[in-house]
Amino acid sequence: MTATHQVRKAVADLRSRIPNGSDVIVTDGQGYRAVLGGAGLDLCEFGDRTGEADRAVAEGRPSDAIAALQSALALWRGRMSGLGSVALEAAAARLEERRVTAAEQVFELCLRAGHAGGLVADLRDLAAQHPFRESLHAQLMLALYRSGRKAEALDEYRKIRELLVEELGIDPGPQLSSLYEAILREAPELSIPTDVITEPPEPAAATTDTPEHAHAPCTLPYDLSDFTGREGELRALLDCMTGSQESRGHCRVVAIDGMGGSGKTCLAVRAAHQVAADFPDGQLHIDLRAFTPGESPMSPTAALDSLLGVLGVPSDRIPGDLEGRRALWRSQLANRRMLLVLDNAVDTSQVYPLLPGSPGCLVLITGRKRLMDLDGAAWISIGPMAPENGTQLIEEVLGAARTAAEPEAVQDLVRLCGGLPLALRIAAARLRNRPRWTVRYLVERLCDETRRLEELSAGERSVAATLQLSYQAMDEEHRTALRLLGLYGDADINVYTGAALLATDIYGAEQILERLLDVHLLQQSHIAVYRFHDLVRNFAQSLSSPATAHDNSMAVERLLGYYWRATEAACDVLFPGRTRNPAVITPYAGEVPVFTTTAEATDWFNRERASLIAAVELADQKGLDEYTVWLIRNIVFWLNSVGRFDEFKQLSQLAVATARRSDDLAALGSSLSSLGVACWRLGHLDEGIQSAKEGRDVAAQLGDQRTESHSESMIGLLLTVQGQHPEALSHLERAIALERELDIPRAEAESLSNLSTLLMQWGKYEEAALAARQALEIHRSLDYRDNHVMALTDLAFAYAGQGRYEEADEQLRQARARCDASSPPGDVALTLALSAEVIECLGRSAEGPFLAEEALELAALSGSPTRQAKVENLVGRLYRRRKGFERAMALHTHAHELAVAMRYRTEEAHALYGMAEAAAAFGDAEAAAGHAAKAEALLRSMGSSGHAAWCLTG
Repeated sequence: MTATHQVRKAVADLRSRIPNGSDVIVTDGQGYRAVLGGAGLDLCEFGDRTGEADRAVAEGRPSDAIAALQSALALWRGRMSGLGSVALEAAAARLEERRVTAAEQVFELCLRAGHAGGLVADLRDLAAQHPFRESLHAQLMLALYRSGRKAEALDEYRKIRELLVEELGIDPGPQLSSLYEAILREAPELSIPTDVITEPPEPAAATTDTPEHAHAPCTLPYDLSDFTGREGELRALLDCMTGSQESRGHCRVVAIDGMGGSGKTCLAVRAAHQVAADFPDGQLHIDLRAFTPGESPMSPTAALDSLLGVLGVPSDRIPGDLEGRRALWRSQLANRRMLLVLDNAVDTSQVYPLLPGSPGCLVLITGRKRLMDLDGAAWISIGPMAPENGTQLIEEVLGAARTAAEPEAVQDLVRLCGGLPLALRIAAARLRNRPRWTVRYLVERLCDETRRLEELSAGERSVAATLQLSYQAMDEEHRTALRLLGLYGDADINVYTGAALLATDIYGAEQILERLLDVHLLQQSHIAVYRFHDLVRNFAQSLSSPATAHDNSMAVERLLGYYWRATEAACDVLFPGRTRNPAVITPYAGEVPVFTTTAEATDWFNRERASLIAAVELADQKGLDEYTVWLIRNIVFWLNSVGRFDEFKQLSQLAVATARRSDDLAALGSSLSSLGVACWRLGHLDEGIQSAKEGRDVAAQLGDQRTESHSESMIGLLLTVQGQHPEALSHLERAIALERELDIPRAEAESLSNLSTLLMQWGKYEEAALAARQALEIHRSLDYRDNHVMALTDLAFAYAGQGRYEEADEQLRQARARCDASSPPGDVALTLALSAEVIECLGRSAEGPFLAEEALELAALSGSPTRQAKVENLVGRLYRRRKGFERAMALHTHAHELAVAMRYRTEEAHALYGMAEAAAAFGDAEAAAGHAAKAEALLRSMGSSGHAAWCLTG
């Protein structure tokens, strides 16, 4: 058959398929020509709508322009590629340019109209498709900045700059560079323009009770363009979501249940996108990781931490306990209209703390089982697709031509895949990526029951079986990589951890990770950061067997060795002068990040926090006790510095248990010493003393004088807090003597600070000042900011106790200058509270209350009751000086409650003195005398002399 004959046959077939086809496709000489009206050709209609948008812009009608452009973009059905012709590829490139230009125009109009958060997801998607298009990245940066996500906007610039330099050898152009500089200085011209929109505002009814918020975040996953086959379920779901439940004053809750792989998430995401406009304050999605074999579901505490972070709440402002986070979460959503998708939930106890209290919110939950005890929820149950719907999905993915050519084979494929959407998508994608395969060829591979079990079955999980199709298409290197990467469970995988697991360099790891990404066995949320979908991860883990045990163990040890080296390097930068890790661990020979600044090391810890915890859990699961203990030692250094004291204690307890199990006395002594620090931070004083004393005894038994000195210092501090001053003094003096003998100045400086605290509380201010000056001198040589700040504050306390307020003020001014957003909030709170007191004593009364209120806020968020009690007493005394006795009484009363609960006897006495003075001001002489008598008795029992022990009299 000649080529001419084939063309004629194809044209005849095409004419028969088109109404009035002979009039549409006419013979023109030796060829053919299409005769179409404008409305009959998408491209012409696209041009008409973009022209309409241009006219609307020129006439000052931006809303009409946005609508026209959005309708124009809706005509597109995907990008054209792989056309096999230079001319066709060039034409496709021109069409793609028109599409992207229209998208840029609609983003620009939306930004000028004041939209921001709702644009971020779409901008990220388009920018990822066109990574070198700087204008898209500029729009994304601006949308992030206006959404209150300045750090992400700056990080976006860093990413595009690295890409341009690495791939093209050029720096970003003037537009991006100027925008970056403007964001850094928070230039006023970046704020939303007020002179662009000429239309009248929306009716008042549309915005009633909806306050202005900093940004409207959107973290909804991508809504699949080829979503199909669930029209009935989608209509039912939307009916539930748009019901009148809000009128009864309750948050609407709608839940989807169904078997694994039935498409619950895709359905929820499609519905969420369709109603997103009804929730202008944001649309959030979080995966609660319910049914993941070998992994724990996400706790409500962790989920709230993630959600609050998306809302822009700084990590150091998020409370450590569940109730605190829950209260903050509900207050953040009060009077907002937000959509929350809780994906892959396990039970009501996991979901209930995440439910908003605002009636303007909608919660959409997905789970494999119905949460029967979740009262008030509307439910939609979904199962496998009907055959006709499965065929529609295959057609959408594979294309109409190939499905129409083999209709019976497509029906067989739907049946063999069990009607599960995930299985159907994987099968269709494989066919699409194998253009020489017919549908019948794949069906024949699955028809034999033995082959089908091999290719579509892994145990009893049919979804995992469909993943076997993609797995079989890979070479041995990538099969091995999938298995080894699966060892790391739910953690993010980057090029460094990938290189460790795969025993390659970071460039080789990236190539393998990208290959697995191409075949949809990995997902990617950021450049060079990869993550398993939960079902794919489960499939990868099923690949391990006794035959792979040795290789698996080697991979896990390489991963843990990488994290040990990386945390060592980061801690060396963040905590100069610290005692190095005494572990004898096989050195990891691969690449690790290089940290030259504290900012780099801090950013790394922040990014890797969840992955580090996962690494510790992996070490514990595999019985690699040495890695468990010494990785925890490095991690808790950082957790302590950023105020994550609950996590600090939990990990320290795991380290102690691991050291006991392995009978490793060196690890036990060090871990007990760290546990003592965590207990002090949390106000668990008796437990802390017990842990520190046991750690000291173990260290002394081994002759480990470094750990012994640290434990002695911690015992001294804990006894100081309890008011046992003479005994505390002997422990601190012993610690300092050991540290000087061992020449470990950082530890000596910390013990000197503890000694200064003891002497100040004891009323020995000159000796306290001497100890603080000695500590300060050492910290200056080490340049460790946080300890430096506290040494300055300790010296200020001692000066203030002597009435040397000008000198105290100078020390505090230096301390405040060294603090920033990354400083421990409890330490900053103490510095600010004392600053307010000293400033008041110097007669600058206008400045004090502002510092005092900020101190109270930071103390409440610090997670440290010891810090909070001390700060509240200081600020309470400030209000007493200002005759604000009601506020003072409230602060002292709460400080007293905190102090009594943890036996913080010094602050208990101080609180009683404050309560006595406030009661006297109220005319309640009996209560005042009672409080004062209790305070005096406490101070006498501590060896102090009444008010002399109060660092600032008054």
